[in-house]
Amino acid sequence: MFPFNNRAIPPFIERIKSLYSSMDIAYSEAAAYYGFGCAGCGDNCCEERFYHYTLAEHIYLMAGFSSLEEDMKKEVIAGTEEVMQIYGLHDSKGIVKRVMCPLNFDGLCILYEYRPMICRLHGIPHVIKKTGQPEQKGPGCHKFDEEIIPKNLPHYEFDRTGFYTEMAAIEIDIRRALNFRSRYRKTVAGMIIDIAESRIG
Repeated sequence: MFPFNNRAIPPFIERIKSLYSSMDIAYSEAAAYYGFGCAGCGDNCCEERFYHYTLAEHIYLMAGFSSLEEDMKKEVIAGTEEVMQIYGLHDSKGIVKRVMCPLNFDGLCILYEYRPMICRLHGIPHVIKKTGQPEQKGPGCHKFDEEIIPKNLPHYEFDRTGFYTEMAAIEIDIRRALNFRSRYRKTVAGMIIDIAESRIG
């Protein structure tokens, strides 16, 4: 279970919020350059089984969850339990199928402002730079490939390096504050289950 600690967590909320704001601005600039948007996409990325690797993402999602009305919290938790059961069934059969994120209601994320990092950055080709190493380049989503690449626009460098660096710094400080040394790897559904269990505990 996530190490729920009210006293240690609040100081990190503004740091995460500021980082996410920078991500959103940079992403919007890149999307505007390409004329790229998610509208009309039939392959909803909210159905992807993304794994998230930082407590920072968990903490911010937890802050968003706490802002929901109690009835909505219960509805989200119930939906999350169903998603986790489906994941377990798929895993037991060794299959990979798309499952809608439990935070998606009627096609929209009810915690959009609090969504994790990959949910903010997915879709547009990017680069990550590490000193002394070749640049790491990541592709866009299928919609980007189908609609934008044929336009043959000059490359726009969407550099994620600074975002990852700052997230890593926040993560180090959070782990120290919480004395958390375990490996972290969860889906949004896994995060919500931990949040629900923390509320009960």
